[in-house]
Amino acid sequence: MRPLATLDGPAILAAHAALQRLLASFPKEYAKDCSYSAKAMEVVVGQHGGLYFVEINRRVEKCGWAAPGFNPSPHWFELYAVSPEGKVLARYPYHP
Repeated sequence: MRPLATLDGPAILAAHAALQRLLASFPKEYAKDCSYSAKAMEVVVGQHGGLYFVEINRRVEKCGWAAPGFNPSPHWFELYAVSPEGKVLARYPYHP
């Protein structure tokens, strides 16, 4: 599966649904911490078999306090299977 070069409407819905699901899963006390916000997340969308697969990686250097490439959890990512209508169907978490 390769990332999509251009995002159509359903791909944008899929990315948004997955990102919202992830952000809602963080403890409320992290709400003001940039490293747990949408600003620190990199979203990659691919399509296969009529579903969208959304991988979300944490990129804390986007918050301005970390050096480029620095990641406190280098193997942290989340992967979601999402319908074209924006319904999250499955989640494969990986954060050690």
